[in-house]
Amino acid sequence: MTTDFQQGRRSLGVRLRELRTEAGLTVRGLAAACDWAPSKISKLENGKQTATPADLEAWARAVGQPQAAAELKGRLAGLESTYRSWRRQLAGGHRAVQDALGAQHGRTRVFRGFTGSVVPGVFQTSEYARSVLSRYAELHGATRDIEAGVASRIRRQEGLYDSSKRYHVLLHESALHTRICPPAVLADQLDRLMSINGLSTVELGVIPLGAEVRVAAGDDFWIHDDRLVIAESWHAEMWLDSPEDVALYRTVWDALAAGAVEGRGAHRLISRARGALEPR
Repeated sequence: MTTDFQQGRRSLGVRLRELRTEAGLTVRGLAAACDWAPSKISKLENGKQTATPADLEAWARAVGQPQAAAELKGRLAGLESTYRSWRRQLAGGHRAVQDALGAQHGRTRVFRGFTGSVVPGVFQTSEYARSVLSRYAELHGATRDIEAGVASRIRRQEGLYDSSKRYHVLLHESALHTRICPPAVLADQLDRLMSINGLSTVELGVIPLGAEVRVAAGDDFWIHDDRLVIAESWHAEMWLDSPEDVALYRTVWDALAAGAVEGRGAHRLISRARGALEPR
């Protein structure tokens, strides 16, 4: 079984290969520039060897992009961490964060997610995603490569059209009204959400503001195949894979789902939020 660490190392290798090919260097050419054996280049690019920070600095210099060292070391720092501060993660850039999530997304077949204040990333339009990432980037003082982060996030939406995947997503009604973007962008996002609500791979539940609930809405989280939970807070992201933690979040998800409406009920709440954006 491929571990999260191994998957993360492979993802780092893909990025290293991308930088090498963009620089027009062969494996032997880069090895010569770094004074390494060509086999080391291959091992790093194929995720067979764990890079050191010094390796990544040398790679970035050799490909003519020394500024990329910070991104590469940010990816390396996230390989084994359960508790991942946003400040440390974003030192590697928004694309690195989104690519790490994308690697997990590719492995997962059944998703159970909850978001309380914004539309989930996997359902976002590009403009909405840009607004969300920009606001949080400003919060953490990490405003570079937002466009690359948006592109990586949008690529995950290919999974919505993969018949082998299932998305069971809960959304608090307040997220339909949150003005984290201009009204026109939010209107387009709600239109997109209504179209997604009809996909065969998606079960969307909206928790009405006045619903009786068994637990109060808390931080956003995603359960991946009942093997991993990725939960977010203001200052950090937590990757939890112990059976006890996964079982707890599954219990919370089930409790939240009990207060949600689906199908036509969800469509009505989205449509009502969309109508509130029309000029009067």
